[in-house]
Order: sequence, then structure tokens, then C-alpha cells
Amino acid sequence: MTFLIQQTLIYAIPLMIVALAGVFAERSGIINLALEGIMIFGAFVGVFFVNHMQPAFSAAKEAGNWMTLQWFAILAMLVAALMGAVFSLLLSFASVNLKADQTIGGTALNLMAPALVLFLIRILENQNTIQMAEGDAASWFMIKKANFGYGRTESMGFLGETFVNRVYLATYICIILFIVLSIVLYKTRFGLRLRSCGENPQAADSLGINVYKMRYAGTTISGALAGLGGFVYALTTANCTANGDVAGFGFLALAVMIFGNWKPLNIAGAALLFGLFKCVAASYSSIDINGDGVFLLAQIGISAHLYRMLPYIITLIVLAFTSKKSRAPKAEGVPYDKGLR
Repeated sequence: MTFLIQQTLIYAIPLMIVALAGVFAERSGIINLALEGIMIFGAFVGVFFVNHMQPAFSAAKEAGNWMTLQWFAILAMLVAALMGAVFSLLLSFASVNLKADQTIGGTALNLMAPALVLFLIRILENQNTIQMAEGDAASWFMIKKANFGYGRTESMGFLGETFVNRVYLATYICIILFIVLSIVLYKTRFGLRLRSCGENPQAADSLGINVYKMRYAGTTISGALAGLGGFVYALTTANCTANGDVAGFGFLALAVMIFGNWKPLNIAGAALLFGLFKCVAASYSSIDINGDGVFLLAQIGISAHLYRMLPYIITLIVLAFTSKKSRAPKAEGVPYDKGLR
């Protein structure tokens, strides 16, 4: 059970944070189909940063200085978020200034990102994959028992083993960020103005709200979160490697956003559901149903290919039954024109 919960969180957290990225863009009125591409770019930037900064933190690693290593991870997350925001400006400019079709703009970024990342990896590293300079992500960035003092996690029992020991700090940073930004979106003046621009931009403009600036803000926050989510995916799922691919997590995040009806609480639940099936797909051979170490999912006679297809099959089924009831922001995808007011 501990393994299953930890692995589900590893897959659910990137989905959750990237789905929230889509919410910020679409609540402002911009369809952000480029989540996949921004994740790919953010994963590359974060891993590249880790690769080149590792030597400076090697002494802290050898000395077991956990706090320094966690600050290193936080710094890499900030860099990935920053570059994700910069990359999303291409979508903002095309959608707001050029009034281009937002679906085509997002698709173009999705096509450009992997090609750009692979080109940069070949130029900078002369290979097809960039990874950590040494060690693995777990040994560098996981919270471990020794970091809290021996005996503390044991006294916490199941909770300590599941939610404290051997968990990435990035997981809790993303959860806190998700909660804070959800409050910002629904409980602050900025959030109200942002949402009004996605529902009725003409009315918002009549009240003195700069629709263009709010849409830029929403898309930039969306890009930062997607870039962060891409790096967290690379850090926790791909052992801090980047190769121009995030296994369709950006599109899965779009499905989570639609299934969650553009509401943060629903999105969190949907991300956990999708994360569970992604966990089963990736770890079916290690999941012990009975807890006796004998009866594994791999032994019940179902093809391994079906397990790997499971998250995507569930995505299609869920969207088929829920998309008609989903209520998207009314003005999303519609270029704002003051003359129509």
C-alpha cells in the first residue's frame, strides 16, 4: 500500500499542477493546448540546469547536507518554471497580439518543442538524452529517514513510511503551490478579474480591466506551472533525464482539466484517479494485491500491453461520458476585439 500511494502521487502531482496551468490560461480566455510542449521544454531546462550545477553541490551531497540539496532542487524548479513562462509568451503573443487561432498556435508549439529540445541536446551534449551528471534523482532529491533523525518516521508508523520517508520534496512543493494558486484564482481580486476575462471580456473591459494584460498574465502563469510540471515529471518519473518526450502527460493533464470541469478540487481528485491508473500501467509487475509477495498483477494473465494502454483507455472513456457536462469558460478561444463591445 505504501508503494502504491507513493507511486500514485509521483504520477498524479505533475498531472495536477499542469492541469491547473491549463485552468489559468483558459479562465483568462486562452486555450493552452501547448501544455505538452511547455512540459517538454521545462523538463529539458530543469535537467540541463541540474546537470551543469551538480558539481557545485557535490560536496553537500557527500556530506549528507540534505537542506542544501533540497535548495538545489527548488532552484532547478524555479529555473524550469521561469523558462516555461518565457516559452509560453509565444502563445500569448500569437493569441493576443496577432489574434491567431489558439488551437493552431498551441499545436505548433507542441510540434516545435520536442524538435527544439532534441536540437539543443545534440548541440550542447552531442547525444539524444541529457541526464544528471552523477548519481540518480532519488539519491539527490528524496526526503530520507536520516534527514529527520532515526526513529522519527518509525514512530509515525504508516504515515511516516508513506508520506515522509523517501518522498520527493518537489511533491509537497507542488501540493502547496496548487492550494495557494487555487485560493488566488477563486478568493482574490486578481483571480476574479482573470476569470471575468474568460467569461465576458467586454464586460470586464467596461469596468476598466485590461483584458490583454490579464490574458498575458494567465498564459504566463500557465506556462510557468507547465514548465514546473515538466521538470517534476522528469525528476520523479524519468530519473532526471530529458529526451524531448513526457509520455503524453500534457494531453493527459488536459483531460484531467476537462474531467475536473476547470475546478481545482475536482482536478485534484481526477489527477489522483489518472495517477493511480498510470501507476498500475508502469508498476503492474511490482504490485502485490494480497500483500504476501506472491499474487502480483503480472500473474493474473492479462497482457502487459493492456496495462500500458490503461491510462489512455480510461482517458477516452472518462471524456466520452463527462465532456458533454463540462462547462468551459464562455470566451475561451475567442480573440478579444474592443470593437465588438
